[in-house]
Amino acid sequence: MADVRLASPQGKWILLTTVLGSSMAMLDSTVVNVALPRIGLDLDADLASLQWIVNAYTLTLAGLILLGGALGDRFGRRKVFVVGVVWFAAASLLCGIAPNGGVLIAARALQGVGGALLTPGSLALIQASFHPDDRARAVGLWSGFGGVGAAVGPFLGGWLVDGPGWRWVFLLNVPLALLCVPIAARHVPESADGRSHDRGFDILGAVLGAASLAFITYALIEARAGTVAVVVTAIAGVATAVAFVQVERHRPDPMMPPGIFASRQFTAVNIVTLFVYAAFSGFFFLAALQLQVVSGYSALGAGTALLPITALMLLLSARAGALGERIGPRVPLTVGPLLCTGGVLLMLRVGPDASYVTDVLPALLVMGLGMVTLVAPLTATVLASVTTDHAGLASGINNAAARAAGLLAVAALPLIAGMGPEAYRSPTQFDSAFDTAMLACALALLAASALAYTTVRRPAPDCLHPECRTHACVTAPPLEGETARE
Repeated sequence: MADVRLASPQGKWILLTTVLGSSMAMLDSTVVNVALPRIGLDLDADLASLQWIVNAYTLTLAGLILLGGALGDRFGRRKVFVVGVVWFAAASLLCGIAPNGGVLIAARALQGVGGALLTPGSLALIQASFHPDDRARAVGLWSGFGGVGAAVGPFLGGWLVDGPGWRWVFLLNVPLALLCVPIAARHVPESADGRSHDRGFDILGAVLGAASLAFITYALIEARAGTVAVVVTAIAGVATAVAFVQVERHRPDPMMPPGIFASRQFTAVNIVTLFVYAAFSGFFFLAALQLQVVSGYSALGAGTALLPITALMLLLSARAGALGERIGPRVPLTVGPLLCTGGVLLMLRVGPDASYVTDVLPALLVMGLGMVTLVAPLTATVLASVTTDHAGLASGINNAAARAAGLLAVAALPLIAGMGPEAYRSPTQFDSAFDTAMLACALALLAASALAYTTVRRPAPDCLHPECRTHACVTAPPLEGETARE
């Protein structure tokens, strides 16, 4: 039984270690979008390359995050967490010294592998190390400090891009890792799940899932070319997706057991997740470009402009979660996407020489309030839809679904909006396409609201509730572990 007390010196070191590790991945998910225009100009990269710089990371992270959690359970959570931190830092160093777009994209894919190892491990270490009486407070502090990291990410990214340069967006992870690893080795106890030794690893499922996402992403990004390779990869993507489903249905130890989708509400909420996080990812990818390419903001100005959304999530997500528990998830999951739709549509006013106070800020405030309203109840509904022993798996699937949705949105939205390879170099061309993309995001959010209204019901009074009360990451809902309790 875990017995470390939060007030003890060891407890504080454990908390610091997990915050440092998770902050690396969380910062990276929020700062890179702000750096994209400068990266493109410096490396002479086209729009497709910028899409891959974002998606290479999301691809490996989404495809391997469930496997990463299972590896920690089997081989030791501290060990896998430390490996993930070192891996992530090494890949970040490669990103920072990349001589061209191809190397940067490959390094970003390697970053995602490290992220898949450390992201589930940071929360698992807290849940496995702390005394049950202190666990909820430790998780709250961990998620709160992580939220601060997510909130300052765009500002920090903009400052680095305009100051020492975009490469420091990635190089910043190296000193964080140099601080995190020795603390983890000295102060964090090792833990593992003995039950995991009775189960195998679904390596084939992980490979097929990641390959399917990779093929479909390639086909969407390169679809403008209309080549035979695009058609072949699209067919391969569908085929590997079918193969993934078949493998998961027949394996004795699947990564994503089909039986968990027997819960209609769990299935519905994951579809809602796909819609809302596709819209969120597309919004943040293109908004950072719009502010710099069209409105003339600096990288620091664009990063600072986006702060209200993450600040609102940091300040209000716990209260929104408590409200959702009192009134049930149906209203928040219906109203939240509608508010986000309003925020997305307000972004249509953001054009050349846009005023921050009258044009940009209202859109971001409405968008932020919508995200605050829906994210915490979304996680709560996922946990309430399954049995307690499947809580960690359900949360992992929901997190992976959100990341996969973001991956496909970043790949598809420029195609839907008619953006050419050099669109981000032309303010007029990008502005027109941005409006089309925002309309597509609005439609996805409306679909999520309608689905939530028709499918989501109040959970049972004794259902599981999230431990992560504070959340400010805009790329995926929070992860919850197997030990979460009401």
